[in-house]
Amino acid sequence: MLKRIVQLFIVITGGTVGYLYIPELFSMMDVTWQSWIQSVAGAIIGALILFLLTFWVVDYIVNFLRWVEDALVRAPVADLLFGSLGLIVGLIIAYLVNNLLQDIEIKVVSQILPIFITFLLGYFGFQVGFKRKDEFLNLLTIAKRDKKAVEGEDDQGAMVDASLVPKEKILDTSVIIDGRIADICETHFLEGTIVIPQFVLEELQHIADSSDGLKRNRGRRGLDILNRLQKDLPVKVEIYDGDFEEVQEVDSKLVKLAKLMNGIVVTNDFNLNKVCEFQNVQVLNINDLANAVKPVVLPGEEMSIQVIKDGKEQRQGIGYLDDGTMIVVEEGKDYIGKTIEVIVTSVLQTSAGRMIFARPKSLEKAL
Repeated sequence: MLKRIVQLFIVITGGTVGYLYIPELFSMMDVTWQSWIQSVAGAIIGALILFLLTFWVVDYIVNFLRWVEDALVRAPVADLLFGSLGLIVGLIIAYLVNNLLQDIEIKVVSQILPIFITFLLGYFGFQVGFKRKDEFLNLLTIAKRDKKAVEGEDDQGAMVDASLVPKEKILDTSVIIDGRIADICETHFLEGTIVIPQFVLEELQHIADSSDGLKRNRGRRGLDILNRLQKDLPVKVEIYDGDFEEVQEVDSKLVKLAKLMNGIVVTNDFNLNKVCEFQNVQVLNINDLANAVKPVVLPGEEMSIQVIKDGKEQRQGIGYLDDGTMIVVEEGKDYIGKTIEVIVTSVLQTSAGRMIFARPKSLEKAL
């Protein structure tokens, strides 16, 4: 049936083109037929020519139409909606541009060029609407949320101070696998909605399906943490379904999403922390929080530690506190495997962690 419809359409198109243009060809050939005969003959010739062409091209056209139909049926509704809106906007702009071209007496410009302009602007409009749908959806969401904030209402309609509405917290893969985010949420130290981007969830699932045993365990731990966040903890968790197809790196997608949502990235990745700061995106580093709540150690304090291994520099020994803080013991290589008293000489604290430098107390007494 579709094949017959395509053939009929092609024949009608050929007849129309022949009716409009073949009489001009007859005039150039000094044919003296009456004008209506020329028009009818042109329509018949045009229809016949394209009808003969259908035997070669109709199968390709039918296959193409069926491919388009299958693609449209499988496409999400949001893709079709925003793609169609973009197409409509592109065609409206093409119509306005083509109206301006009609005043030009050059036939190529007034009749041929509008066809290409309509096709190109319609195509570009569809692509913009289709590929930027996530950003349009977020703009609508942000606008709705900002309107509520201005009106002083929360999601339940209760009156609130707009300045007190917390921003969304966007989790990256590393902080989910780390697991401490669940404990922080349980203690109510993290306010606002927790956002899990779909591309982060896919990366986490890819890690959980890895052939490497260590990666697989880390991925499964991350999925368990997400289940705990969603089911067992008093926090609102949302899944962001959008994606930024033109961006490959997950970290770059997180930064772009944070800018789009005016949210805050939550991570324990030192490099992502620096990228967010460079691009003026708010970021919460779990390591910074962990360092902030660790007991304060001041130079001159004494503590007891076990020296476990030698350090990078000559004669150094390495030990650890119960919370995992590394202690570098100068002249501590001779004490490996022993528990000794040390005196803190300095403390280095960064987003990557905290490091304590110390010397054996016995050497201080000798001096």
